[in-house]
Amino acid sequence: MHALVWFVRLVLFLFLFGFAVKNDHIADLYFFFGRQWHLPLVFIILVAFGVGALFGVTATITSLLRQRREISRLRKQLERAGHASDDAARLPEPS
Repeated sequence: MHALVWFVRLVLFLFLFGFAVKNDHIADLYFFFGRQWHLPLVFIILVAFGVGALFGVTATITSLLRQRREISRLRKQLERAGHASDDAARLPEPS
């Protein structure tokens, strides 16, 4: 199974490398105020992928941190409820 995973990785790498070699011509990026850059197309694609991945990771991390805070708050609330029920159980019953 381990060899199969490495084989798939190798095939994927070779496919992406071939894609990069085929798209090595220069492309123009036009910005505001007449600014422009002349870059290889594969570099533009790589930067766009990186920026998208960064946005995705940032969105995932923020939701993950929010969920952890909520879980922590609920655990503390559960502990307080457990201590309150223990205290109520220890009280002597009225006769």
